[in-house]
Amino acid sequence: MKEETARFTKRGAIAFIVLFGFISLFADMNYEGGRSVAGQYLKLLGTSAFALGAAAGIGEFAGYALRLVSGTLADRTKKYWVFIIVGYAVQMVSFPLMAFLDGWRLAIAFLFLERAAKAIRKPANDAVLSFAAKRTGSGFGFGLHEAMDQIGAFLGPALFSLLLVTRNGAGNLAVYRKGLLLLFIPAAFVVALALAGKFLFPRPDRFEVKTKTPEFSGKGFPRVFWVITLASGLLAMGITDFPLIGLHLKNAGTFSEDAIPLLYAGAMAVDAVAALAFGVLYDRFGLVALAGLFVSEVFTAPLVFLGSFGWILAGMALWGISVGTQESILKAAIGDRVAEDRRARAFGVFNTVFGAFWFVGSAIIGLLYDRWGAVPLVVFSVIVQFAAMVIFLRAVGKNPSRPGTSAKA
Repeated sequence: MKEETARFTKRGAIAFIVLFGFISLFADMNYEGGRSVAGQYLKLLGTSAFALGAAAGIGEFAGYALRLVSGTLADRTKKYWVFIIVGYAVQMVSFPLMAFLDGWRLAIAFLFLERAAKAIRKPANDAVLSFAAKRTGSGFGFGLHEAMDQIGAFLGPALFSLLLVTRNGAGNLAVYRKGLLLLFIPAAFVVALALAGKFLFPRPDRFEVKTKTPEFSGKGFPRVFWVITLASGLLAMGITDFPLIGLHLKNAGTFSEDAIPLLYAGAMAVDAVAALAFGVLYDRFGLVALAGLFVSEVFTAPLVFLGSFGWILAGMALWGISVGTQESILKAAIGDRVAEDRRARAFGVFNTVFGAFWFVGSAIIGLLYDRWGAVPLVVFSVIVQFAAMVIFLRAVGKNPSRPGTSAKA
């Protein structure tokens, strides 16, 4: 009994977060590797650009919207591991199974399946991480997890690219299929580690440090949760997806086509470092530390779309910081302000709003760029992200620090 109790100390929480970090690392190797070639592979199967783009956009939105349902169910049933293991198992086989397909329509169905499976597990995943992160400091816990996650996000596409280069696989359907089949390897590690996690930590909610704060009282979510969610949604609306950034840089001739993936890899490296750095700052200073994210994001689009070589590099560094903090420290802030029994649902709501704003913003940004070029895109991005900054800074003024959580063992 003492041995089991010892698992739910600060040391056990770090072990739990590292375990989940490795799960995410291998998972990202799998699905980021698959997503990095999905467009090229489906084109070889005969799909059109319109069908691919529409399917990707609708799939992303549906994947975010489903998180509200799965988060609510996870909170009601408390069967967090069921949602996590089922979600990972389905998601991890979605891309490898595409290797056996000959038609693009069924392949697109597997793209939807992968997004839906991620939606099944993600709120429960964020909730159990928030429980453990209360022992280590929420910012550090989520930041450490995000840093490990991004290692996989880098390795998956990089290894797939290496396979294509060494096998002269551009346009070779057989090479793409071999690469997709190899994704079964990290998939096996993910499922094995998730099952091990369920065995070692069957009740991750036992990590939770009980606190009494006014924000945790009453029903529903506290006001600060909705303010953070709205500000983050506006932030998402003004963020430019990397495919459009890459298209713009190729059109502008600022970077060679071969160098653009390296720019993305560099942004992911910044992402990993920023997640840890902002996590430590958040644990020390609370919401004030996150204000830098909203302020810096205002400058990202102007630097990337209107700047010269050096300014573009600076803009991509800011873009990497934004991605890293969205996936880590914003979640830490929510975990600190929503009661344990409503937290998976809170992450589901947050992700649904974030995804809806992102979807709408991406459509508007793409339309502006197609019709009028970079300048209207930049103006739109700056306006909505300035609004996000104002809303967030007002929230900081009223809630300058974290609620009274503890990182004690």
